[in-house]
Amino acid sequence: MNVKMGIVMDPPASIEAKKDTTLALMRAAKKRGWSLFCIEMGGLYLRNGDAHADMHPIEVSDDDHDWYRLGNALSAPLSSLDTILMRKDPPFDMEYIYSTYILERAEEAGTLVVNRPKSLRDANEKMFTAWFPRYCPPTLVTRNHARMSAFLAEHDDIVIKPLDGMGGASIFRVRTGDSNAQVIFETLSAHQTRYAMCQRYLPEIRKGDHRVLMVDGEPMEYALARIPTGDDPRGNLAAGARGVAVEISPKMREIASHIGPELKARGLLFVGLDVIGGFLTEINVTSPTCIREIEAAFDIDIAGGLMDAIESRLGAAGKGS
Repeated sequence: MNVKMGIVMDPPASIEAKKDTTLALMRAAKKRGWSLFCIEMGGLYLRNGDAHADMHPIEVSDDDHDWYRLGNALSAPLSSLDTILMRKDPPFDMEYIYSTYILERAEEAGTLVVNRPKSLRDANEKMFTAWFPRYCPPTLVTRNHARMSAFLAEHDDIVIKPLDGMGGASIFRVRTGDSNAQVIFETLSAHQTRYAMCQRYLPEIRKGDHRVLMVDGEPMEYALARIPTGDDPRGNLAAGARGVAVEISPKMREIASHIGPELKARGLLFVGLDVIGGFLTEINVTSPTCIREIEAAFDIDIAGGLMDAIESRLGAAGKGS
């Protein structure tokens, strides 16, 4: 199948190639002979209601030290592409939301966008867990300091985090008696003007925050346990956690099997579930990572599986050739 794929992404020069999931996806597409086009978010635009972008043809190699070559820039309708991967990292701010409106216009013109733009807006990575409460730890989303204080008093040990962050940024662990508790509540809620999420602290984090990757509603057989180092309680690779690839547990499979049909129905083809001690803590839909680490440890082609799912949808829609 001859496929033209656009990738909305951070600048290629900023990517850490040896562990980047977007690069893994691009290499999987290259193996199929697909044509690739790099699009930075600032290159997206609407003209008379039609979605366009400034884009560069991009060639990728297997050399992590010299992995890409950009062709000359061109401006074209997004409908000229068969599919688009939305891989721009958070923050999930208003600029990100505006970009999803542009991508939605491309989708309505017949281009397959992964993940679906409307679902990127609807499925906030923290808040979306509320649709699956039976699998979540005790959780509170609020602006109100008194409710945060009461939640802390109820559970004695909690984690509080912003709703729009990534990579472990601005995640705090707060325990009963912590003299900084009110300052943390003020900071995370911007003095009761922004929502924040509180969850009961899960001591099982010391065994890893497990990233379970989902492709087209199905869990992959292996996950990445991101194990905190030292006294830092955050299980994020960007915060210094150590990644260990493991087989998924029966509980992870149960959670994934419960959530999978809803992901598929929403057009969320590539998703990362975060599971700590048998509890679902986040559902990552914007730019899930950890493919490189898992594929390096086990004989599994996750990136190829996503290309299979894309190819199937394009074939059903009569796209590509």
